[in-house]
Amino acid sequence: MPRALVFALALAAAALLGATEGSAGQSQNVKLVGTVGPGFFITLEDAQGTRVRNLEPGTYDIEVKDLSEEHNFHLTGPGVDRLTPVGAATTESWTVTLTNGTYRYNCDPHATTMRGSFTVGATPPTPPPTSTPPPVTAKTKLVLTSGPAFVITLKTAKGKAVKTMKRGTYTMVVRDRSRIHNAHVVAPGFNRKTSPLTYKGSQTWKVKLRKTGTLRFLCDPHARAGMKGSAKIVR
Repeated sequence: MPRALVFALALAAAALLGATEGSAGQSQNVKLVGTVGPGFFITLEDAQGTRVRNLEPGTYDIEVKDLSEEHNFHLTGPGVDRLTPVGAATTESWTVTLTNGTYRYNCDPHATTMRGSFTVGATPPTPPPTSTPPPVTAKTKLVLTSGPAFVITLKTAKGKAVKTMKRGTYTMVVRDRSRIHNAHVVAPGFNRKTSPLTYKGSQTWKVKLRKTGTLRFLCDPHARAGMKGSAKIVR
């Protein structure tokens, strides 16, 4: 074979190898999508629309869609602290390197309700289940508090969260602490709420629970934003 032809073939092979290596080095990062707003909603999803729970360590491209001027998207964790501004709806593209650990995202003005998290690397072992506290009885005074932030709670007068309750007639102090929220209790045979929505103050209700089932408490305008909870009614 002529030397010129051999040389030309060698050059072509080298060019092909270089192109292959260049393509491998230009592989794209995995894409994620962070969304906040326009309501009281925040999430981080993969390209298929599945909420992110756990990721492998590595570099990721995140498209952040901040769809409301009253919110922002703030991502923090090992080696990462990125956020969009409050007061402007915007779309940003971030490239972040995630390492082993836990990452959290939230809306800074509404961090108590608009938040989420995910882990990177091996997930830690699940802690053993904690013992369930005994159900409260009708002798227990209850306190339902709605607001002033985007939080609603049902607790005993001593401040313990109510998870299970026996049937009976309860005295419930209802504290509606914001004119943009309300307090609504729904249970088998019982349905009552503070109204109108602009009401702000305290009331005392007699809550009769005659059947087993579920007692739900919520703020009607902001239940989807996390202002809701429930307790189980047992015999």
